[in-house]
Amino acid sequence: MSDLDFASLLCSRLCHDLVSPVGSIYNGVELLADEDDPVMREKCMELLADSAKQTANKLKFFRIAFGAAGGFGAQIDTREAKSALEGLVGDRRVTVDWPLEQASLPKNAMKILLNLAMTAGDALLRGGRLHVAADQRDGTIELAVRAEGDRILLDPELKAALEGRTAFTDLTPRASAAFLVHTLAKEAGAMLLVSEQEGALVFGVTLPDALAPEL
Repeated sequence: MSDLDFASLLCSRLCHDLVSPVGSIYNGVELLADEDDPVMREKCMELLADSAKQTANKLKFFRIAFGAAGGFGAQIDTREAKSALEGLVGDRRVTVDWPLEQASLPKNAMKILLNLAMTAGDALLRGGRLHVAADQRDGTIELAVRAEGDRILLDPELKAALEGRTAFTDLTPRASAAFLVHTLAKEAGAMLLVSEQEGALVFGVTLPDALAPEL
């Protein structure tokens, strides 16, 4: 599989996540055009506003997690990344703890952090809390994500992709974000740690600051 094939998988993942809210906007516009009742029109407007917000939140997140936000080799503002993550998981009854002191992180490190947070958030089947942490010191960048909730399930396909046990030829759009994390960590000479505990899921990786790949 080429880099172009992998980019296509990421695009497929993005389109899959956007098709529902965008489709809801289209349906809302159709209903609004045929509806004369003021109460129903108000409900249509609420549907449109909610779907538009979901679409904007997802695009904001994917722009940083998958794309080239800020240009190549850029630093990403941690406040912008926090806002993007909160927008993505806010409608899933997931709260975010983000005690990062750094004003920014290298784009590659932020890609890893956000994709790990997205994967951990998806594992919180009944909602819960995400703890996101990063520490840049002594030439390294330490990243950690901890998910806590009543029911946590890390999909085996995603775990295999995170740990590099998925062949490139077997990769699916659903697991492409997890495989991106593995690839970034591997290119930086780092290893991703995955720990499944009772009531918690923990991801951790230490990146050599000077070796972190520029995407």
